[in-house]
Amino acid sequence: MMSTVTSSTQFSRVRYVATNDTDLLQGLRNGDSEAYERLIRSHGSAMLAVARRLLRNEDDAHDVLQEAFLQAFRNIDRFREDARLSTWLHRIVVNAALMRLRSASRRPEQSLDDLLPRFDSEGHHASSIDELPMGIEAAFEQREIRTKIRECVERLPEQYRAAIVLRDFEELSTEEVATILGVTENAVKIRLHRARQALRTLLVRELAEAS
Repeated sequence: MMSTVTSSTQFSRVRYVATNDTDLLQGLRNGDSEAYERLIRSHGSAMLAVARRLLRNEDDAHDVLQEAFLQAFRNIDRFREDARLSTWLHRIVVNAALMRLRSASRRPEQSLDDLLPRFDSEGHHASSIDELPMGIEAAFEQREIRTKIRECVERLPEQYRAAIVLRDFEELSTEEVATILGVTENAVKIRLHRARQALRTLLVRELAEAS
């Protein structure tokens, strides 16, 4: 990964050791190859995890990571330091992953509306709601259920999948998720609420089938 990226671009060979994002950015803007390599070492694993969770395909995830880092390298002068470098990288990776999803020929996504609770005219649940035998947080602690959660997340429409991956899996703040997705914080909260409801429905069904 590192050799592929660094061999694709011409850098200077100035000796450089970055101690924080400010120093790292200075090195990147100076075209220092060791700064680029440090960026990949520091953020590559986390960014690859995001790509994997959005795409669920190892080859696609690595391709997206490659594309994202090359894009970051080429556009480093456009980075505004009012955000964290990791947030900026997250946004590039997420956008690249979503573009890959949209351009690929994949099975149709399940409608989120079919997975949300329905209410009658008086605001009551129109049908009974099956509950998980445990909370989502507790479910994450069990390996077998974590696997099913990830499989269920894959079935969510992409905008909801991205929100729940960044907020609940990556544990980014609502503000950071809004910045990465280019939407308001309120929009993130709405997407998360709907995504979590849909995820609960899917997970209840999966656990019922497994038992």
